[in-house]
Amino acid sequence: MKNILGVIGGSGLYDIEEMGKIREVNVKTPFGDPSDALIVGEIAGTTVVFLPRHGRGHLIGPSQINYRANIYAMKKMGATAILSISAVGSMKEKIRPGDIVVVDQFFDNTKQRAGTFFSDGVVGHVQFADPVCPSLASIALASAKKTVKRVHKGGTYLCMEGPAFSTRAESAIYRKWGVDVIGMTNMPEAKLAREAGICYSTLALATDYDCWREGHEDVSVDAIIAVLRQNVENSKKIVVDVAKRLSARSGCGCSNSLEYAILTDPKKIPAAARKRLSLFLGKRS
Repeated sequence: MKNILGVIGGSGLYDIEEMGKIREVNVKTPFGDPSDALIVGEIAGTTVVFLPRHGRGHLIGPSQINYRANIYAMKKMGATAILSISAVGSMKEKIRPGDIVVVDQFFDNTKQRAGTFFSDGVVGHVQFADPVCPSLASIALASAKKTVKRVHKGGTYLCMEGPAFSTRAESAIYRKWGVDVIGMTNMPEAKLAREAGICYSTLALATDYDCWREGHEDVSVDAIIAVLRQNVENSKKIVVDVAKRLSARSGCGCSNSLEYAILTDPKKIPAAARKRLSLFLGKRS
C-alpha cells in the first residue's frame, strides 16, 4: 500500500519548494466542512496532503475546529499517516523555547469537543494506551534531529480548551501532574486519527514557558508568533525529510485499530450510521 502523508499545522507549511503537482481539493464529509481546502502535492514521490488546522488566515479557534471533519477528510484523501505540527508551551525547564518535542502521550483536559466518530447507533472502543504511532514518531524524531539541534524524544502533551492561556494556578497544577508541554489542538485530533486507522505523530514546537516560570516573560501572542516564524523553515525541512523516509518505515498496527473495537451488532447498525461511517467500517458495515 502506498504511503500518503497528511500534515496538519499552520497555513504556511505547504509553501515548500520541493513540492510539485500542487492542487487544492475541497472535501465534503458527513461531519461538516474541514477547516479549509486541502493542499495536495508530491515530495520525492510521496503524496503529501496539507490542512491548515485553523483555516488560512487563522479564522477558527481551537474549540471550534471541526476535528472530525478534518480527520475524515484526511482519510478520504487516502492519508496513511498524519504528522501534526503544533505550537506548545513548555512545562519543564529543560524544554526551551525553540525546542521540538516528539511527544508520545496525551492528557485530554478539554471539555466541549466532539471526540469520537462512534455515536448515534454505533459503539466503538479503540485501544489508545499508546496514542502515537511508534513507527511514524521514529521517523519524525530522526527528521527533526537532522534539522534542529534540540529535540526531545517522548513527552506528555496536555491539551487544554483555550483559547485563553493558563492561569498561574492552572500552570502550577499541570506542572505537578508531570506533563511536558501544553497546547490546545491535538485532542481529540489524535484519538480520531486512531479511530480512523491513521498513524499519528506530533512535532510539538515549544514557543514559551507558559506562565509558571518566574523571571521569564509571561506568554504572549507576539512572543509565540516570533518563535513560530523562526521555526517555519525548520518545519518545512522536517516535512520534506519525513516524506522521503516514509516509504521505508517499519510496519505498525494503527490501520487495524477497529479490528476488535466495534461492539455494536452489525445487523443493528442504523442505515444512517452505516452510511456515515462506511469509510471506516468497510466490510464491518
